[in-house]
Amino acid sequence: MRTEKDSLGAVQVPDEAWYGVHTVRSLQNFNVAGAPLPGALIRGIVRLKWACALANRSLGLLPPDKTDAIIGACQKLLAGEYADQFPIDVFQAGSGTSTNMNVNEVVANLANAALGRPRGDRGGIHPNDDVNKGESTNNVFPSAIKLACVELAAPAATSLGVLIAALRTKANEFKDVLKSGRTHLQDAVPVTLGQEFAAWARALEKDVQRIQQARDFLLELGIGGNAIGTGVNTPKAFRIAICSELTALTQQSWRAAKDGLEATQFLTDLAGFSAALRCAAADVNKICNDLRLLASGPNTGFNEITLPTVEPGSSIMPGKINPSICEAANMACIQIMGHDHAVQLSCAAGQLELNTHMPVVGANLVAALGILDRVCTMLAEKCIAGIAANTEVCYRNFESSLGLPTILNPRLGYDRVAELVKEARRTGQTLRDLVLARQLLTTAELDALLKTCIGPNLG
Repeated sequence: MRTEKDSLGAVQVPDEAWYGVHTVRSLQNFNVAGAPLPGALIRGIVRLKWACALANRSLGLLPPDKTDAIIGACQKLLAGEYADQFPIDVFQAGSGTSTNMNVNEVVANLANAALGRPRGDRGGIHPNDDVNKGESTNNVFPSAIKLACVELAAPAATSLGVLIAALRTKANEFKDVLKSGRTHLQDAVPVTLGQEFAAWARALEKDVQRIQQARDFLLELGIGGNAIGTGVNTPKAFRIAICSELTALTQQSWRAAKDGLEATQFLTDLAGFSAALRCAAADVNKICNDLRLLASGPNTGFNEITLPTVEPGSSIMPGKINPSICEAANMACIQIMGHDHAVQLSCAAGQLELNTHMPVVGANLVAALGILDRVCTMLAEKCIAGIAANTEVCYRNFESSLGLPTILNPRLGYDRVAELVKEARRTGQTLRDLVLARQLLTTAELDALLKTCIGPNLG
């Protein structure tokens, strides 16, 4: 053990630890979640430390040797080294001071080691005075959440794109499979199976747009605002310099907040981004519900599609197959919506000049992004790609549907169609058979009428 001191007194720190006194105190205080913050948030903080060091050097506030040592430490951390040095619990000091200081201490100790100084030596590179120079946790942490979300939004959007492409492929494959539409779970007017898949794809395309639009707000950062956002103890050019350096480091167009106080008090940009993820999850969930209904049975349900078999469905019923992928996706989507609920409550909990719920906001957003990324890929590859249409069942349901009279009504008249419906119920014949038997329409006329009513958008 080594002894380190802070304003509260002396603390024993493990010799092998790259963190220091503040981290040890936080480890002693917080152990509720039983898990540390996600690595994406740590990476976001480290990138900010790198950009701030460069900005401080450009403004003549940090010597080149210290800057280089800090940057070298940040490069090691971003390469994945020392990942076990960030153990602080998710539920910690509200603004994330515990984790910000954890990063400051690790960066400082790695930088000091590069300069030939021992761990815990505050006479070289100081975790507060040098690594945290011009910064406050109140601005670092929400900015780091935004960096993490921007980083993870790309793979999530890509996975949504994979799912959209799979649905579009099936929409084209099933474009001529005529079936009954349903509203209120009751028979409705005809539709094609391809149209249903195309509608699902379009819903997810809009979700991608919503995520991208919400992501743009995340590019505005409050970093450099210091404490409450006024930029106390920093030069006016500091915030712009940080965003400029960060843009060069990440190839993203970061910009300084127009109002530093607003950026510190309000986490609404993150709430909006979370809401976009929730909408995507809601749509994926609805699609899975539809797939489960359309595949239900096979003998006592709709049985209009067959889902890929991925595993036996029961430990007691031989031969039973369940929609397991859809069920797993349902649960994943519910979890994403739960993450969003925690984010919304946390973002609404700010008081005066600060929101003190930032760690839970960041942890939930990163978790939601990871789940959305993985669930879309799973659903596309293990379910959608292998769906088969039960064409005969679809068409039989369509012919016996009570939606068909609606299509015949403009051509044959309400009263005549009503009589046909009564006779169909009494005899068990289909409306098609009755219409053709009575020569009310020819086969060509009936088929043309159905095609017209379905519309041009066949998937």
